[in-house]
Amino acid sequence: MVDAPPAHRNVRLGTVLCWLAVVPTALWAAVRLLGLDRGPLVQALAFTPYVAGVSVLVLALTLALRRWWPAALAALAAVALLGAVAPRALAESQPTAAGPTVRLLTANLLAGGADARTLVELVRRHEVDVLVVQEFTPDAQAALDQLGLAPLLPHRQLNPEVGTTGSGLYSRWPINDVGVRRNLDGWGFTQAYATVSVPGGPPVRVESAHPSAPYALDQVGAWRADLTAQPPATPDGALRILAGDFNATLDHGPLRALLRTGYVDAADAAGQGLTGTWGPYDGDLIPPVTIDHVLVDHRIAVRSVKVLNLPNTDHRPVQATLTLPLP
Repeated sequence: MVDAPPAHRNVRLGTVLCWLAVVPTALWAAVRLLGLDRGPLVQALAFTPYVAGVSVLVLALTLALRRWWPAALAALAAVALLGAVAPRALAESQPTAAGPTVRLLTANLLAGGADARTLVELVRRHEVDVLVVQEFTPDAQAALDQLGLAPLLPHRQLNPEVGTTGSGLYSRWPINDVGVRRNLDGWGFTQAYATVSVPGGPPVRVESAHPSAPYALDQVGAWRADLTAQPPATPDGALRILAGDFNATLDHGPLRALLRTGYVDAADAAGQGLTGTWGPYDGDLIPPVTIDHVLVDHRIAVRSVKVLNLPNTDHRPVQATLTLPLP
């Protein structure tokens, strides 16, 4: 038997290498576009922005090796992934809104362990009008009050609980129609809500969102159910804002379905939608993903979004500056 010439072997090796690189990114693009976030794919899809970057490198590899069929598939995958991800880095035009400004901050406190002094300082420095918190505990409430949060945000609807299920809403302005609801049919994370009476503007229903996390395969159903149960936007009714730890990125179908009811992701609208808000977790080498969001009614103008730092929690707070329409 005569061995294949070295040049032929190199050609074959290059072709195999290209297909091995292209097929995973093409499958990822198909899963993302078709909304096939099921089972282990739910966690994987959170990293779609990174795969979009890799898809460009894969395309460059196939072009450099002049493998035209793999290059064609690589180009399709790259266009699909970049088309889904890249707009998050571009600011969008905003609706005409001439009402008052609302500065909202959301923060996951990691079972109440986040640095309370820093959080109060963030509220003071950024002149926050509404603060929503998740994983809110009695100790966190006491620490925030001791450090001077009450004079800054005197109106509140709080549900502190030991562990990770508590929730809270603080406001500079009076609130009414307050309440707390619990996810997972009554035993999951809680979500404090209230209607905020903004001076010179329409009332706004604000809720501290915290759907279940898909941390294991047997939790994916609960995750999907919690996201599906989030209050939809009311585009022809009262203004709504959902802000918090959604445990989902814009690459997850249930969150995109919620947006389609009439919400806008504030970070996406401001060109900050690729800034990670969670991770690494417990020192694991997990690249940051964007699971903390401020979802606003489509009639509200997003002026800016900042992802801040808060010690002793695995989440980064998100601060959004918004302009309401006139009443």
